[in-house]
Amino acid sequence: MIEPSFMHGKVRFDYKTIAQWIAPGSKVLDLGCGDGSLLRYLAETRSARGYGVEIDDANILACIRNSVNVIQSDLESGLSGFESKSFDYVILSQTLQAMKNTESIIGEMIRVGREGIVTFPNFGYWQNRLQILKGHMPVSVNLPYEWYESPNIRLCTTRDFENFCSMHGVNILDRVVMQNGSIVSFLPNLFGTLAVFRFTRSG
Repeated sequence: MIEPSFMHGKVRFDYKTIAQWIAPGSKVLDLGCGDGSLLRYLAETRSARGYGVEIDDANILACIRNSVNVIQSDLESGLSGFESKSFDYVILSQTLQAMKNTESIIGEMIRVGREGIVTFPNFGYWQNRLQILKGHMPVSVNLPYEWYESPNIRLCTTRDFENFCSMHGVNILDRVVMQNGSIVSFLPNLFGTLAVFRFTRSG
């Protein structure tokens, strides 16, 4: 087996988990795709094809350099330009916490895709709780911003997201919670820093 060229660089832990859930040859839509590195990784490891959606000009140029198809658009305006079930998977990787309209974007993900995948920093991690007890907002590897400069406006815990899904007709298919790339099975809402969920519409 030839090692994908992308593997010579550092791969984010959530990328590897996402790739395990992507069937070979799938059509993927990556929302808030940044520089396109996830789509490139999925193309090289899973032969996935698809598009990224990004608003930042610099990231658009980076996607082009990464040979990733990208559409410039604001996610807050919705996904009306995409037909229902036009993708196998719709991914929102470490962008959920920056969205204003959480209900809308999750609903659109499972309208446009057969399955949705989200990753987000787990605000319930014990060190975050400890920093709050000390009187200030957490700053960490997964939450690297000070409160006054943070783009994060919808921080949540893994339990919060599970409750959200239960209340909004979203069926969770898989969940992985990790810390430094290792899966956390014992009290994941307390000891995990990063959550990855795969879901679809209930019923």
